[in-house]
Parts: sequence; C-alpha cells; structure tokens
Amino acid sequence: MIVIEKNPKKDVYKALIDMAIDVCDEFQIILRKDMGPITTFDPVMKRLEHSFKEMKEESEWASTILGDNQTAYVHYFHADENARHALKDLSNSLYGWVYPDLPEDLSFFLSGKEWLVTSSHEKESYIHTENPIEIAKISGIKGLKFHIETE
Repeated sequence: MIVIEKNPKKDVYKALIDMAIDVCDEFQIILRKDMGPITTFDPVMKRLEHSFKEMKEESEWASTILGDNQTAYVHYFHADENARHALKDLSNSLYGWVYPDLPEDLSFFLSGKEWLVTSSHEKESYIHTENPIEIAKISGIKGLKFHIETE
C-alpha cells in the first residue's frame, strides 16, 4: 500500500487525478446529510452529471464507516474525460474534497476494488496497488510525497 504523506496540491494533484482517471474505471464522492443542505453542491454535481452512474444511501464507503444508523449519499461516477477535467477544475488539492467547499472523500476504484482512497477531513489517503508499472508512474509524479507500507 502506498501512503500519501502530504496533501497533493496544484500540479501534483492534477497529475494524480490524471493517473487515477487513466488507471481506474469509477470514483465516488460523498454528500453527508449531517453537514448542511446538499443542494449547496448542485453546481459540483451539475459539472459531473455527464459522468454520473448512480447514487446510493449508505453507511459506509471507501474511507469511512458511520455508526448509529447514520447514512450519507454516496455518488458513483465513471472515470472518464469529463470527470478528468471537472475534478481538476473543481479543486486544487486532494484534501480540498471536504465540506463545506466540496463533497467529501474523493476515492477511485478499479474493477470494483479500492485504488485511491481518501479521507479528506483526516488528511489521509492511500493507493492500493502492487502493479510495478503503476508504482513506477506514481513514483514519477514530481512532488508527490509518499512511502510504501508492506502488510
């Protein structure tokens, strides 16, 4: 597992988004019901509507498990060219995906498996890959601070 040590910002963020879109087929963002009116994010959702797959009301997602019968709106999207441009335009950092500015916890999936998992408010993110080509490309992102943890 690759542990990202520092919030990817600006060009580092854009390069990471480009890689995630190239590798993955899906991503998710979260609208928490306990954090104010979700209509606040209508402009964000409008920007991503051409990539939208589905929304589920769930109590857990890639980076979080809620307790006490709480749920949130988990929005799933295709990792496509529309999403590539929107994600890079909507934020300038990985941990920028946090309430009140944006939906939370931008995370990417490859064939249903977690690839890039983010907990924005905790300032934590991980990349789950053992693919040497992907690891080499991640290592090639200039300015990305990370270390590899063996399990």
